[in-house]
Amino acid sequence: MKQKKIEHKVSAEIRKNRHFLNEKLGVDKSFDVIKLDVTYAERDMTFYMIDGFVKDDILHYLMEFLAKQKRETLEKHTLEKLIKTYIPYVEIDTTDDLEKIVDYVLAGPSVLIVDGLEYAIVIDARTYPVRGPEEPDMERVVRGSRDGFVETIVFNTALTRRRVRDPSLRMEYIQVGRRSKTDIVVCYIEDIADRHHVEEVKKALARIDTDGLPMAEKTIEEFLSGRHWNPYPLVRYTERPDTAAVHLFEGHVIIFVDGSPSALITPTTFWHHLQHMEEYRNKPFTGAYLRFVRFIGVFASIFLLPLWYLLAENREMVPNFMGFIGTKEEGSVPLLLQFIIIELGIDLLRMAAIHTPSSLATALGLIAALMIGQVAVEVGLLSNEVILYLSMAAIGTFATPSYELSLANRLTRMGLLLAAGWLGLLGYVIAATLWLLMLARLKSFQVPYLWPFIPFNYRALRDVFIRSPIPLKNRRPRFLHPRDPDR
Repeated sequence: MKQKKIEHKVSAEIRKNRHFLNEKLGVDKSFDVIKLDVTYAERDMTFYMIDGFVKDDILHYLMEFLAKQKRETLEKHTLEKLIKTYIPYVEIDTTDDLEKIVDYVLAGPSVLIVDGLEYAIVIDARTYPVRGPEEPDMERVVRGSRDGFVETIVFNTALTRRRVRDPSLRMEYIQVGRRSKTDIVVCYIEDIADRHHVEEVKKALARIDTDGLPMAEKTIEEFLSGRHWNPYPLVRYTERPDTAAVHLFEGHVIIFVDGSPSALITPTTFWHHLQHMEEYRNKPFTGAYLRFVRFIGVFASIFLLPLWYLLAENREMVPNFMGFIGTKEEGSVPLLLQFIIIELGIDLLRMAAIHTPSSLATALGLIAALMIGQVAVEVGLLSNEVILYLSMAAIGTFATPSYELSLANRLTRMGLLLAAGWLGLLGYVIAATLWLLMLARLKSFQVPYLWPFIPFNYRALRDVFIRSPIPLKNRRPRFLHPRDPDR
């Protein structure tokens, strides 16, 4: 039988409150938990705060203001006078729950308890260590804004609200994690977003039952998606406020997680991960061309390499005008094994680049070029054609806007390659069909992952492959069921 939670209320005796809070917050055990006993207007008071979260100048000003008060000023209606007159600050609240006080203090606000009052005063004069908003490395544009989300949730919501000044923009705050109490904000435009989807997102977040969210938005995604062994992302990550604003206007729901510079966009389809802000920072015709080239690169990164291997191993399938396909010299290593070696080598190189200091990055590039390129060919480990076609596939992988989608496509490419090496043409066809069926069965919050291809919608599919001029996009996506379908 589930035990009923015991409520701990603020007592009029400050001694009891101090005893409870000192024990819960570990005042004598944690150096950064500050307990400051003071006396103002001949009343005992205590501040609780976390060192590093509190704005020293604000607290100093408030304490200086309280120190000037006389006993008679706080004899009657003490709480009302304090919060309305003698604590001049914008973000101020009260609570009578000692457990909530503990949560407040650990989240950053300062709490003031006063002898004789059965309420505590919460002063949200907090600050977090934060870097300046910079352009995200993964979503760079030639022309456009250079600001990006940071690790502080309040900064991120402010960057979003700066671009979306709609009065119906909602920023709903919740906490997730039994121990971490991580701050999460569910952001949507109430007049546009589908109410059912908003409630579905909030219920999904409320069902998360875990100690904490050490990986922030990535942990949230794993709880929301539910398909743990599916490599394809069912939500889209973005670090750009303008990208988040565009999706809000379409009717999506954005999830911000404190401590993460990435926002989660829900729901999303496969095609959302292939779009990039650079396409909309150019003229429509130029943007359509860039999107077309990007799509060619992405699909080439999936299918080109296994298809080339299939034709190289089965010369009778090669048309006369494609006689150049295949290796010119037979190597000492089987062709399939060459592909596996170089695929693993590229992944190792990528991991090495992440862990290599920037001052040594050039040296790492030279070593990789010599080892994987020149030396590997000269000793007969790899052939020139293998390096050429894998390089083309790698370029398509790096041209994928979504890092998560590029990794999933890479695994798909390796699966197709192994299937083609095992069963030949039949294996390639079976693996490609299974891949398509898997994507067709996926859903992101009840939205088909391949929409508008499956189920088919001509107008929406046209907008996927052709970057339409903004004045002509006067309807919001139908799959989002927006309350206001007209832009």
